[in-house]
This record gives sequence, structure tokens and C-alpha cells, in this order.
Amino acid sequence: MEEARIIVRDALRDCEERAITEWAAIKSKIKDALRMFLYERTKRKPMILPIIMEV
Repeated sequence: MEEARIIVRDALRDCEERAITEWAAIKSKIKDALRMFLYERTKRKPMILPIIMEV
């Protein structure tokens, strides 16, 4: 689980560096990063539903 958290954190940093501010683009980046990570670990394609809360 910690590795998945690091993957998401890296994806968010990448979005920040590229000045991506659209929610859809951020969610897509997170889903793609997690999808690759989970497929490498499990050889399955789970449904990933990122939920982003604005504070």
C-alpha cells in the first residue's frame, strides 16, 4: 500500500511540475500510474476510482 501511495504522490508532483490544474487530467494521470503499477504486481486490471477532495 505504501508503494501505491508513492506512485500517486509522484503522479501529483508531475502534474504540479507541468502546471496541470484540470481535475480530469489529474485523475487520468493518477489512474494511469496506478493501473501500470497494479498490473505489474498482480497481472490484473482493477477498476481504479480516484476521489479528489478540494480543501
